Amino acid sequence: MGKKRRKFTSKFKAKVALEAVKGVKTIAELASEHQVHPNQVSQWKSLLLENAEEMFSGGKCQKSRSE
Repeated sequence: MGKKRRKFTSKFKAKVALEAVKGVKTIAELASEHQVHPNQVSQWKSLLLENAEEMFSGGKCQKSRSE
């Protein structure tokens, strides 16, 4: 039988993504430490960076006026 898929909490994903953004450790080091695939760490980091603006918009996604 194959491996069972693991589900990670939002809190865990945020913690790992923040560590990746800080850049103190490499993606590979973080992946090994948290027992996840390096691609997963990179994906969580990208999601955090892409959606960081929404965290400060008061729940509303505001577009810039230049668009």
